[in-house]
Amino acid sequence: MAKSVKSFVCQSCGAAAPRWAGKCESCGEWNTIVEEAPREVLPKGVSGGKGGRKIEFVALKGQTAPPPRRTTNIGELDRVCGGGLVAGSAILVGGDPGIGKSTLLLQATAQLAANATCVYITGEESIDQVRLRAARLGMATAAVQLAAATNVRDIVASLEAGRPPDVVVIDSIQTMYSDAADSAPGTVTQVRTCAHELIRAAKKRGFTLFLVGHVTKEGTLAGPRVLEHMVDTVLYFEGDRGHQFRILRAVKNRFGPTDEIGVFEMTDAGLNQVLNPSALFLAERRGNVSGSCVFAGIEGTRPVLVEIQALVAPSSLGTPRRAVVGWDLGRLNMIMAVLDARAGLAFGGHDIYLNVAGGLRIQEPAADLAVAAALVSAATGEPVPADAVVFGEIGLSGEVRAVTQRDLRLKEAAKLGFRQAWVPRSAAKASQKKDPSTKDSSTKDLVLKEMGHVQDVVSRFSGAGNFQASTSRGGGH
Repeated sequence: MAKSVKSFVCQSCGAAAPRWAGKCESCGEWNTIVEEAPREVLPKGVSGGKGGRKIEFVALKGQTAPPPRRTTNIGELDRVCGGGLVAGSAILVGGDPGIGKSTLLLQATAQLAANATCVYITGEESIDQVRLRAARLGMATAAVQLAAATNVRDIVASLEAGRPPDVVVIDSIQTMYSDAADSAPGTVTQVRTCAHELIRAAKKRGFTLFLVGHVTKEGTLAGPRVLEHMVDTVLYFEGDRGHQFRILRAVKNRFGPTDEIGVFEMTDAGLNQVLNPSALFLAERRGNVSGSCVFAGIEGTRPVLVEIQALVAPSSLGTPRRAVVGWDLGRLNMIMAVLDARAGLAFGGHDIYLNVAGGLRIQEPAADLAVAAALVSAATGEPVPADAVVFGEIGLSGEVRAVTQRDLRLKEAAKLGFRQAWVPRSAAKASQKKDPSTKDSSTKDLVLKEMGHVQDVVSRFSGAGNFQASTSRGGGH
């Protein structure tokens, strides 16, 4: 006879435990283990059901038509989704509270409602609250079907009755509950069960499903990690709530490139897409200022130019401050160590502040050379040339390493009027080996400055020697 076994599950990471404990051994969180409905364990040697049926295998080689896509008329959202929405796909949208998730999806459904059937189901707001937001955004007359519900059984039954909709938005998955799971809404079991039922309905009926997800204080999606594996696309909304720019980033996409970004600007009338992010990020840039450097980066398939700002100031503290916004603190410490060991620039007695202007977070190592140039410029008080862009990866021995998609970076820099580029030496040599007749005319006026070592960057600042002497004498004071 089957016996019931109690199940204790961590609500933070989803790990199962044989008994209750105050601290989860997997993620280290306290008071997150909750007892869930008992599961039945069959005696040894007893089968839980009938034998399965034989499945059919096919060859890998074959012709498969690309999935049809439905465009939202919001170019930045379509770009991040891989060119549009795919029927039967599930898209998870996460972000901090108030970042603009619900606003973006309401705008998207209002645009789609002109030629498609769109359903917006909210579990956090009332119908009147959604209508007030739609009126503020100028979309009160859009043919979007609204509903306020949290019972997944009722939602699935409504979606499967009659003609299926084309797009469905669930705001949010943490507020949904299923009576098949004996736990509170928002728990790991409820989120997993509700998401499974909704995704199954989307695959069966062929509609595009948007799931809004909450995030934890660390910035990761709340609930079980398996939720990100279940959906086809995972989108993160990034940006400072005090800043007008919002970055929509695809961290997973089965129908398009990952790490693609869409740039939006938050206004009183909602989110406006930014078609040329580089020009917007550099709009308030002031030339001939020490500590400022323009980095030519790549986000997905899009080249983006952003300003990196550095400030180096003498510190009166035993442990100098290190503050970073928009970049990795560990990477900054590595660059400072390389400049110290390989170029003789000691920052140990200085406070270091680094900022990526515009609210964008840079993750690629190609920004190493730009960060190093900004640090040396801030330390010496000499500005980087205002018409120069910089990119390249720095190794621990001080060498400047080549990065990918160099041509895209240079084209974007030339389009915005930059006249020179500080690039890795190998990339510059590769471009010189090209036949001049085949050289891209868009970058013909761009002068490439070779950088083979961090010492090549330091040598371009005449005040670097004075900084070295001052740090060696006074320890940075």
